[in-house]
Amino acid sequence: MYLVKLQQEDVGYISNEKNFKEIINKEILESDEKNVEFISMNVEPQYEMKLVSRSQESSEQAILSQLKDNTTITYKFYEIALNDSEKTYVNTLEDAINVVDKIKQEYKDAKDLQIMEKYTENKEEVATSSVEVAQSDLKNIINTKVEKEESKQQRTIADISGIKISSIPVKGQITSRYGEGSRRRRSSHTGLDIGAKSGTGIHVVADGIVTFAGTKGSYGKLVKVNHGKGVETWYAHCSKIYTTQGAKVQSGDIISAVGSTGNSTGPHLHLEIRLNGNTINPQKYLYK
Repeated sequence: MYLVKLQQEDVGYISNEKNFKEIINKEILESDEKNVEFISMNVEPQYEMKLVSRSQESSEQAILSQLKDNTTITYKFYEIALNDSEKTYVNTLEDAINVVDKIKQEYKDAKDLQIMEKYTENKEEVATSSVEVAQSDLKNIINTKVEKEESKQQRTIADISGIKISSIPVKGQITSRYGEGSRRRRSSHTGLDIGAKSGTGIHVVADGIVTFAGTKGSYGKLVKVNHGKGVETWYAHCSKIYTTQGAKVQSGDIISAVGSTGNSTGPHLHLEIRLNGNTINPQKYLYK
């Protein structure tokens, strides 16, 4: 019989080396399963002919089981992405091309679709769909995006240097106006204070990227959002922050909660709008 070794360790006997190698190819190295790109055994069997007792039994199945446990299967599939967070997956490049071509025929503005090869050793990550389902998923994503844009256009509150302001951060009463003096401040007020119950969600006023989310001196817990074109909004004295630096946010997203952290006498939102680094009066655009 043949003694089989894995990594110099004796693991059992087989009766025929050639037949066993054919079984390895058939049961381990060959697969008709979808998305399988590579199959590799992490250990290579070594065979040594031995004279053994007639009572010595073959341990072929046990050896096969050990080989399977030491086998890596790499799966390949294709991702179709509209952006960093909205994606669908299909089995083949041909499927991906068919999906993208179909979507581009129906949506002339669908120029940002990207096809990318994806590899994984975790079978559960291969969550692919049929061409029809992938097309339907992308249509829903695009239609939702279009509806949001149309809704945003319809509810535009103000325009600052070309940036559409379409959400009010919180509902409440103005407790301190821009430019007002106070015993608590060394200079005039740089923002607008809106009183609200502690824990009330604070909505970002326009699309943008979070440039700061943390604690900053007298501002307490603070979120800064860059909206482009020199427009920036600050949300201060928060009790909680629900976003992180670098996050992309859309108008209306809740990014923090009303609080009284920092230099504050009670729960409220201190809202600042800055244009090219200089504060401007938020009340010209909001809470008129």
